[in-house]
Amino acid sequence: MLEVAALIPAFDCEATIAEVVRGARQSIGRVLVIDDGSSDQTEERARVAGAEVIRQPVNRGKGVALLTGMCFLLDQGVTHALTLDGDGQHLAGEIPALLRAAEAEPAALVTGARQIEPGTVKPIRLFGNRFANRWVEIACGQALPDTQSGFRVYPLPSTLALGTRARHFAFETEVLIRAARAGMRIRSVSVATFYPPAHERVSHFRPVVDTIRIICVVLGLMCRLW
Repeated sequence: MLEVAALIPAFDCEATIAEVVRGARQSIGRVLVIDDGSSDQTEERARVAGAEVIRQPVNRGKGVALLTGMCFLLDQGVTHALTLDGDGQHLAGEIPALLRAAEAEPAALVTGARQIEPGTVKPIRLFGNRFANRWVEIACGQALPDTQSGFRVYPLPSTLALGTRARHFAFETEVLIRAARAGMRIRSVSVATFYPPAHERVSHFRPVVDTIRIICVVLGLMCRLW
């Protein structure tokens, strides 16, 4: 039996975090939110919705938030962390599909491969995702339909043993490459995704800075500099 907790890194997500927490709790009893230095009511609303919260006093990046939560959960006896974003992009109804895949292969890193409907994502963002997918696939030596998805199930002991170093959005890229090279199976599950209208969408991904970070991580790993 897996001991699973939901892990949600969140930064200024007061408008969405309560619904995300309640949705996760429909399938997973324990939900941990890492409030990554929010300046709004993210922490308070997550607690009211039923989550445990670890608050970081300053914003340190998504990778740090994920590692903080993983280390905490492993110390608590949790074997697997299901990660999802605090902005509501990942649908609670898709959580059981990821859990079934993890139960079938407990040692695998399970990723939710987002099915993106035409017109829901800006062309430049879609190009960036496809460009990153291709280079990560080359670095991993295997086909991966969505390398940028944060909707995943991580087996905690083996994931933390990988020694991932990236501290921002590049964490999710680096962990895939290190997992593939370590012989960890990576299992992809197709999932539906919610993209709100562009004027309502809040993203802390900085296309230039964070894309450069991802490229540096991929090239560094390919050249064995990391």
